[in-house]
Amino acid sequence: MGGNCYDANRNSSAKDYCHARRTPQLKRVVRRRDWTREELIVAFNLYCKIPFGRIHIRNPLVIGLAKAIGRTPSAVSWKLANFARLDPALQKRHIAGATHGARADAEIWNEFSNDWDKLAFESERLLDELTGRTTEVVEDTRDFPEGRSREALIHVRVNQGFFRAAVLASYDTRCCITGLSIAQLLVASHIVPWSVDIKNRTNPRNGLCLNAIHDRALDCGLLTITPDLKVKLSHKAKKDRTEKAAREFLWRYEGASISPPRRFAPSPEFLHYHNENIFLGI
Repeated sequence: MGGNCYDANRNSSAKDYCHARRTPQLKRVVRRRDWTREELIVAFNLYCKIPFGRIHIRNPLVIGLAKAIGRTPSAVSWKLANFARLDPALQKRHIAGATHGARADAEIWNEFSNDWDKLAFESERLLDELTGRTTEVVEDTRDFPEGRSREALIHVRVNQGFFRAAVLASYDTRCCITGLSIAQLLVASHIVPWSVDIKNRTNPRNGLCLNAIHDRALDCGLLTITPDLKVKLSHKAKKDRTEKAAREFLWRYEGASISPPRRFAPSPEFLHYHNENIFLGI
């Protein structure tokens, strides 16, 4: 009578156990522990840096954070899915993420969106403290630009690392123009230059994943991306139509659509700025 709780040969304690299983009033209640602000900040950091298709309980980064904050990998991956429901880029593609989430998740999303520079740095430092990870920063003071303190330079370097990781993860570590997937040849390119917009230096929506050649072309205005995500070349990139390399690396992509990111779609406002202020014209 394998499926029957009340086997005649069982003792009374076994029967009491079976009865408890069947009595709703006696179900064990597990108290849920609310997520702290610090835990949410580092969870959002991982959400930014883990490619969307790799958010799962077997991901080493998920496992490492779960261990550091005393939660299960399942709880951490579910929290990342909660953040996904707030992502406009995913909503536009009708990807909902988790269907329910805490109000605190939205508050952290908004906190990052309002000050990427501050929250990126804070989340990286918290991640170091919780996991024992050490962020690589330059130690030789000869490498510090004149007039910059060590602390200021560390802040910049840490945030540059966050920006690169977030942008490459958004594009699945592929150049959005060519599809190149060799990470060493990829750059997290700023749409609005780093020196122009301090507030959005670390905002992934101010980034494109490009190969090194197209990154340089974007930076100097030979190439731009329109708000409808198409490649446009400057007339200065078309001067010598006999040059085979220019045809191969530049002209062939004129008018092509870029591959959109899985999340953090480039802001039309930032693209418009580049079109009007950096691009050298058609």
